[in-house]
Amino acid sequence: MNAIAKPVLPTPGEVELAKESSRQLAQFLTLHQSAQTIRLQDASGEHATVQVPTTVFHLLTDILTEMAQGNAVSLMPVHAELTTQEAADFLNVSRPHLIKLLNARAIPFHKVGTHRRVRYQDVLRYKQHQQQKRLAVLEELAAQAQELDMGY
Repeated sequence: MNAIAKPVLPTPGEVELAKESSRQLAQFLTLHQSAQTIRLQDASGEHATVQVPTTVFHLLTDILTEMAQGNAVSLMPVHAELTTQEAADFLNVSRPHLIKLLNARAIPFHKVGTHRRVRYQDVLRYKQHQQQKRLAVLEELAAQAQELDMGY
């Protein structure tokens, strides 16, 4: 399994099912228990009881809530290591551009044999930093436009 799976938007039917499921699950969510018990039933009527940590139950509820809003959801372990192509895809840049960023030490990396690997945390930190820089520039441009009475 790839570290980053391409998120897929839920269908309208999945959105409706996620709305109802998240409502139902939220009713049973208690913060004071360390585990939650879920009873699963297949199409033939066979069932099994599964106990999951409460944190997982919260995560499942959060996933369903996002899907109910029509959002695609993907999970990424915080300590995951990405290939250069996966990191480039996450940043929505070309792989050669990512390599330039790595060589310029804008994003930390290490090598496994001859292959570069980057931690998801580091890629996410870089992306957030870039977004903050963009926002600051946009705010500055908006301020200049207001000073010059450009109608913005």
